[in-house]
Amino acid sequence: MKKYLFLFLIFSFQFLTAQWEPTVRLTNDPGNSSISDNNARCIAANGNTVHIVWYDDRDGNKEIYYKNSIDCGLTWGLDRRLTNDIANSIFPSIALSDSFIHVVWTDDRDGNKEIYYKRSTDGGFSWEPDIRLTYDNALSDFPSIAVFESDLHVVWRDNRDGNDEIYYKHSSDNGLSWGLDLRLTNNDAESLGPSVTVSGPFVHVTWRDARDGSLEIYYKRSTNGGNDWETDKRLSGNYVYSPSIAVSGSMVYVIYVQQVGRFNYYIEFRRSTDSGFFWEGSHLLSYNINDSKLPCIAVSGSVVHAIWLASLGPWKLIYKRSQDGGLTWESNVTLSSSSVSSSSIAISDSIVHVLWYDDTAGNNEIYYKRNPNGNPVGIKIIDPEIPEEFSLSQNYPNPFNPTTIISWQSPVGSWQTLKVYDILGNEIATLVDEYREAGSYEVEFNVAQVSGPELPSGIYLYKLTAGKFSTVRKMMLIK
Repeated sequence: MKKYLFLFLIFSFQFLTAQWEPTVRLTNDPGNSSISDNNARCIAANGNTVHIVWYDDRDGNKEIYYKNSIDCGLTWGLDRRLTNDIANSIFPSIALSDSFIHVVWTDDRDGNKEIYYKRSTDGGFSWEPDIRLTYDNALSDFPSIAVFESDLHVVWRDNRDGNDEIYYKHSSDNGLSWGLDLRLTNNDAESLGPSVTVSGPFVHVTWRDARDGSLEIYYKRSTNGGNDWETDKRLSGNYVYSPSIAVSGSMVYVIYVQQVGRFNYYIEFRRSTDSGFFWEGSHLLSYNINDSKLPCIAVSGSVVHAIWLASLGPWKLIYKRSQDGGLTWESNVTLSSSSVSSSSIAISDSIVHVLWYDDTAGNNEIYYKRNPNGNPVGIKIIDPEIPEEFSLSQNYPNPFNPTTIISWQSPVGSWQTLKVYDILGNEIATLVDEYREAGSYEVEFNVAQVSGPELPSGIYLYKLTAGKFSTVRKMMLIK
């Protein structure tokens, strides 16, 4: 019996790792190509398109470069230089909304480091001029950007006040115009490494902060699109680093590095199920003698994806997945054989996209890897034709236990949400919460993946919201 169990575990591990396709080298030049740290995402994906940004010194100074794929990462276009000045442009971050691509970075063309912004309105084919976002005599760097429909949210580190603080800026018209700089932190200690994410009117920011004598993870949220901000919340114990944040509906996830003892650094994870109001206790994702650093997290529905670097001789790239909203986690998968410096992760439909840079070639180059079936509750396109009207179909099978398929169609691209409620109107699950192009889609709802108490038999509601369209249907769970 033990022999069969051992063989089953080997087969299961091989099946899990076999889903990851071979590594693809995306840059090939004599200079060094690098991506930002974990809290500023350098890869973004939507449907069949994948977009990446990095900074590159092939031109004698560091410039921002861009590249895309229109077939889910199978093939890639040419490198595209986005900046062109004699100073250094570094630390880019990218976000997508419809055909708009938004990029922010740190730039010292003005004699000190400032935050700059650039956008494409046609999916990366053409790019508008650079826009300077900050104007002060101090250092502004390490930006992170998130977008919801036409609302852009940017956070960065700034020392205009004499010490490092977290600042925020907002655009409500897809980056055409910008509001004033807003200081989010206010203490005598340093606040570093901000990371931002957004879902509807909820804007979530996390960073590391030394106000308590050692670096801790802090969190702050706005419930009205960045107009007002609640008080700071401390999420971690002593000596922590490198936070990364992700959101799906009301589920918010933060991942970071926790120092344990003098020399060990582990990956720790926390979540909130109510849009950041209350936070559950922390959970260790890596607990061994190997140091870990620079984690990054992404989420799609109830599936949570985490990557980080672990010291296994060289700094190798590690991947871990949860299919139940972070309650349980699968085994680690090692994605790289070389020494990785930093990484970033994105999800589109069923595909997991991972980006990193390392010096395998003798200089820093950008590498990419994907798992075409890594997101099991991914949204499927069921008809390539553009439908004529909005519709939400009856789930099938119905009644069901434990899984059912929900399909819908949208004649225009829009931010779309598909949520499940009990008969009293309490939200049970968020199946879709992202921008979708016009098309016909389906997604699976599995009651086994719902966090909290086990769902009883009965009638449940599912609601589709796509732009101004909204409709509700009933379905029945029978056990």
